[in-house]
Amino acid sequence: MNARLKSALAVLALAVAGHAVAQVTFYERDDFQGRSFTTDREVGNFARFGFNDRASSVVVQSERWEVCEDVRYGGRCVVLRPGQYPSLNAMGLGDRVSSVRAVERDGRVDDSRNAPAPGPAQVTFYEHANFQGRSFATDRPVGDFERFGFNDRASSAVVQGDRWEVCEDTRFGGRCVVLRPGQYPSLAAMRLSDRITSVRTVARDVYVDDNLYAPAPMVSQIIFYERDGFEGRSLTVGEQLEDLGRSGFNDRASSVMVVGERWEICEDVRFQGRCVVLRPGRYASLSAMGMNNSVSSVRTVRRDAQVDDNRYAPVPVAVYDNRRRNDERLYEVTITSVRAVVGAPEQRCWVERERVVQNSGNANVGGALAGALIGGILGHQVGGGTGKDIATFGGAVAGAVVGSNVGRNSQGQTVYDQNVQRCSSVSGPVAPAYWEVHYSFRGQDHRVQMMTQPGPTIVVNDRGEPRT
Repeated sequence: MNARLKSALAVLALAVAGHAVAQVTFYERDDFQGRSFTTDREVGNFARFGFNDRASSVVVQSERWEVCEDVRYGGRCVVLRPGQYPSLNAMGLGDRVSSVRAVERDGRVDDSRNAPAPGPAQVTFYEHANFQGRSFATDRPVGDFERFGFNDRASSAVVQGDRWEVCEDTRFGGRCVVLRPGQYPSLAAMRLSDRITSVRTVARDVYVDDNLYAPAPMVSQIIFYERDGFEGRSLTVGEQLEDLGRSGFNDRASSVMVVGERWEICEDVRFQGRCVVLRPGRYASLSAMGMNNSVSSVRTVRRDAQVDDNRYAPVPVAVYDNRRRNDERLYEVTITSVRAVVGAPEQRCWVERERVVQNSGNANVGGALAGALIGGILGHQVGGGTGKDIATFGGAVAGAVVGSNVGRNSQGQTVYDQNVQRCSSVSGPVAPAYWEVHYSFRGQDHRVQMMTQPGPTIVVNDRGEPRT
């Protein structure tokens, strides 16, 4: 992950901004089955990702993408528009894709280079934000939402296939905004919440000025990090993965950012074992839900799926959308002070088995109780932050099992094994956990946190909110 993206993910309490990127997902078999590979940037050689000549179907979530038979965009190439392509055989590219890159928004593409049109264009409106409440879907122009009992009711939307123009007044009058394919969990960002009265598709060959577009739609994804606090190696997932081992990330996730939809994470492959549902937001430590270094599979939760409260993870820190809006005036403000906040020295810990021999006359607790106490102490050593109590509970249960396996040797002494944690400090400089940034705008002081060291200025809107 590059420094600019990491900074965008972190502005204002380590916020997420990476969800607006163009994205394409390839599948190993027709109809979006089998192993998948997702990218939001150009890939000159699929062999680097173990996916050369393997793609059989594809989903384009935003922007147009050029797929080519040979590496470095050579050989026969085809341009894919946003939508779902259940089989690449229709365009002669089944198991033949070796490179891919996004097409610039204003780039002209000859019709002969475009793939056959993807699935049908459709837009679905929801009565409440985050795709909740009553919904209304259409695949054709609607000049007056009143006819369907949905006038001035839409608060979120999902756009499939083509671009759609939504307008405040009937018959496409008043202020109008163009929505690209994707998910819009809130229409408030474009000042259209509860104000849409008509909608129609925008022809594919029609040029639309950038200032008529809504902010880029949100792509549903989950980002795993190897260490607490969104540090270390990361893995971004846009589609369900039944085995994180295939991505080299099995039992490695310690913190998570969730964008767009709800996601279910599970301890075992193929969504087995204990599973927890994550709402959109930031989870600085998976220890709080007992899932640290335990995630093996992940998938999205359908918008209409009912989830019991006891399956949800603790409420996350909210995601702040610091993308630039098309109609915003922006200002470059001088940063007045920066303070690097250094985290605690890093430790590397492991667990060893230790044989304990105890004289029977000194034993004053039962085996299971002794094991539970040892496990509880170990749990406190391993646990941290808001997850300490849960980690202690898990340790106590494990310890009780160890303690129950108590025996006696030939001298009548009590003999049992216990888990003992050993730790050593990791040498080397301690990197800042984040930078605390202060600036003043229109007489008011502001403070934000950034994961990368800022420059001398920061970009804000007319309310002093950070923008990237």
